[in-house]
Formats: sequence, C-alpha cells, structure tokens
Amino acid sequence: MKVWFIGAGPGDPELLTVKAHRLLSECKCCIWAGSLINPQILTILPEDTVLFDSSAMTLDQIIGVICQFKDRNVDVVRLHTGEPSLFGAIGEQIARLDTLNISYEIIPGISSFQASAAAAGVELTMPEVSQTVIITRTEGKTPVPVCQKLENIAPLKATLCIFLSIDKIGSIAEKLIPFYGDNCPAIAVFHASWPDQKMVKGILCDIAQKVHCADMRRTGMILVGHALGKSNTVSQLYHSNFSHGYRKATVE
Repeated sequence: MKVWFIGAGPGDPELLTVKAHRLLSECKCCIWAGSLINPQILTILPEDTVLFDSSAMTLDQIIGVICQFKDRNVDVVRLHTGEPSLFGAIGEQIARLDTLNISYEIIPGISSFQASAAAAGVELTMPEVSQTVIITRTEGKTPVPVCQKLENIAPLKATLCIFLSIDKIGSIAEKLIPFYGDNCPAIAVFHASWPDQKMVKGILCDIAQKVHCADMRRTGMILVGHALGKSNTVSQLYHSNFSHGYRKATVE
C-alpha cells in the first residue's frame, strides 16, 4: 500500500502531469483539498472512487482514513492543489506516515505562481534586472520568521511570488514601495488557469485599488518585480557569440 501525494496543478485539468492523470484514473480512494482544487479534475477518477474532502478534516482524520485503506491494502491518493511542496502541509502528514511505516511518493505539479506568470505573459527573470525569484507569503495564522518578512527580503529587489496574501495587498505595496519604487510592475491573479480566472495588472502605487475594484478578496497570487515589465536587455543565451556545446550540430 502506498500514499500518493499528487500535485493537482493550478486548476486546468490539462496541466496535470501524465503520471498524475494515470494515478487518478486508477484511484480507489482520494483525499482532496476541496476548497482549492478545481472539481473538474475529479472527473478523471473512476466512478467508484471513495472521496474525502480534506477541507473539513483534521490531520488525525486524514491519517485515520489512510490507515483504514492500509488495512485493505488499497493505495490512497492525497490530492493537493498546485505543487505539494509549496504551502501544502505535506511535511506533517509525511511525519505521521513515517511513524506508521506507510510508504508514500510525491508527484509534483505546476504551481499557481507559474500559471499566473503564464497567464500574464511575463518572464519572472530578466537579464541584468532580476535573476532571483522568491516564493513567499505574508503573516496570517501561520507566522513568518522575522528575517523573512517582506520588509527584510525587499532589499534584494528580486521577483516576488506572494501566496495567500491577496487580502493584504495594500500593506504589501506599502512595504515594498521604499525598495521597488512606486512604478514597479505588480500583477494579481485569481484562479490562474481556471475558467473564471481573473487578473489585474498595475504598479505598486495602484495595484491595491485595482484589486479592490476587481473584487479579488479570495485566494490569489501576487507577482511583483521589475522583471515583469518591458526591458531592452537581451539574454546571452542566443547571442551569436554564445556557444551551445551540448547541442552543437554538424553541418555537412
């Protein structure tokens, strides 16, 4: 028996990995994050799959279900939104599985920060502008280490992908403006890749008002950074003097 931690991706069922799709199509028991995952993904499951919505379950209840199906020698799919290793709380589940000697495997998924960048048509890195991407969130029920608070990482001026913080967009902008400037590009995306996807583009000095006018009050992704804007810088990757030794072709 094995527990499969599967990344459901950002929402669009077609963004599932081939392996995730196969495992879902064979699944007998699925514990899914009902408040975050597009229900359309569940249509991949066989009709007789036993479903449990983890949004209404405690950790003990989740482990209890897994133990029930372990006794039947039936694999369990633990379906997480996006990429399980990012804000997925899989560590605490894995710790319990290790204690119970239950095997598991993680199947990665496309994250909402990637889907948001794709929807916005932007690159998160740009030569001479930003070569670093920081994935973070603001403080809520879960505290953030002091050294990793926005005001402490902002001096790096890296591209920021801010999860679970759309309701704090005003204070986020205030903290970032002293380091990034009023005119730094900022993008907010709700339900990236879903049919009801909503996106607003702006700059730090107006993004909060635009988000408010768009009525984006639920979970969403915030992208901030100068790499998101237009630039005249050019990568060395395709420069005529750059040698691609590993893919060098011989022309006869």
